[in-house]
Amino acid sequence: MTENDLRSWYLRFAETLNNHELGGMDEFINDEVLLDGAPGTRDDVVVALQGIFDAVPDFHWELKEVLIDGDRIAVRTINTGTPVKEWLGVPATGKSFEINELVIYTVGDGRFVKMTNLHDSAALREQLTA
Repeated sequence: MTENDLRSWYLRFAETLNNHELGGMDEFINDEVLLDGAPGTRDDVVVALQGIFDAVPDFHWELKEVLIDGDRIAVRTINTGTPVKEWLGVPATGKSFEINELVIYTVGDGRFVKMTNLHDSAALREQLTA
């Protein structure tokens, strides 16, 4: 894929996530994928995302930066939402959160083969329990 193709493809992925449409993840995520350095599967990613959406129905990624270098995509987002049930060990209180997330993807044969993310879970917990 060219850089423009890769950017368009990634933006479709981000839109799919923000619409909470998990049925088409085979277009974006390889059957087997490295997740933060550990072997995993597309199903593992879908289960994790579904868990987020179940607990935080309005979860949203706001793209701030998308950088592409060859087969790698680096993304900075602002994640927001309001949990409606216990999430990450924190009971739902009606409070919302806004945190930063950094993600680095590696693409192989037109799908993610490596996904590494870092989000500010301490700030998230602090906002939900303050």
